[in-house]
Amino acid sequence: MHKEDKDDGIDAALIALLALLWEARQEAPEKPWSLAKLAKRAGVQMSTLLRQLNALSSAGLVNVTTAESGGGSALLSAAGAELCATVFAAPPPPAP
Repeated sequence: MHKEDKDDGIDAALIALLALLWEARQEAPEKPWSLAKLAKRAGVQMSTLLRQLNALSSAGLVNVTTAESGGGSALLSAAGAELCATVFAAPPPPAP
């Protein structure tokens, strides 16, 4: 992979995480998923999840809340929801 390719695109792991957060939003629009649930669903360690969420949060796509106890939650921001609605929208049904 060329350096330019990496700079121009978004990491596949970040896309997968956005897809999970989009799924969460479809189930309950205003209810965040716990970080533990996201890590389990994504199949990644918590440190990896937090790094990915930090990148998405820095881009303004995700709101992350953490607790001193180590727990926390995440949900799509308005901008993240708008992006996901575009990226993960179901294709239109075929014309009759």
